[in-house]
Amino acid sequence: MNNPLKPWYKKWWGVLALLALLFFISIFFAFVFLVINSRDTAPSSGINPLLTQKVPALAIGTEKNYWLGSANPKITIVEFGDFACSYCQKSFSKIREISQLYKNDIKYIYRDYPVVSDYSAKLALAARCAGEQGLFWIMHDKLYINQGISTDQEILNHFKQTGGNEAKFSTCYDANKYLPEIEKDLSDGQSLNITGTPTWFVNGQRLEGDVPYEYFINLISNILGT
Repeated sequence: MNNPLKPWYKKWWGVLALLALLFFISIFFAFVFLVINSRDTAPSSGINPLLTQKVPALAIGTEKNYWLGSANPKITIVEFGDFACSYCQKSFSKIREISQLYKNDIKYIYRDYPVVSDYSAKLALAARCAGEQGLFWIMHDKLYINQGISTDQEILNHFKQTGGNEAKFSTCYDANKYLPEIEKDLSDGQSLNITGTPTWFVNGQRLEGDVPYEYFINLISNILGT
């Protein structure tokens, strides 16, 4: 009796046809995956339009806010910070280096946003009272480097290390002389819906948290076209 005919897919040419079909299907899906993935990861050909805009006027502050860099900058960076904020502490040395590196192109403005602790406003006051003697940035750095101080005596002890006039500092500090300026910064920050520190404005773009050094450098380079 004759054997029944084999199904086509059991014959040698049928097996080869199936293997070829599977091969081309796998190639097709691999191609589709690569195309989709490249769309997700390819760098933008342009920069964020927000970066070409100015910092919101409300974020700029007044002439009473301390700043570093150029008076006629291509890039304005505003930080809302708190001397009791650990993320601000991690950021301060980076932004200082960047503001020095691009001192002819950047204006870096520091604004107070004392929300982290009960003594945050006192720390901001101490920096501004030191600023009255031209020592704002020295005191600014001391407060971040020695983060955790919380008493009036500890604050005074750190000011003594700046070499400034202690009596003048104490008079300013005890009178809460610059509390209205600090409250103005806080009010502006609240109007900008700032919920944490540090919050940054780089031209028109808003950033939050401890921004990596490399990210800042790339951002600045993109704006400057370097």
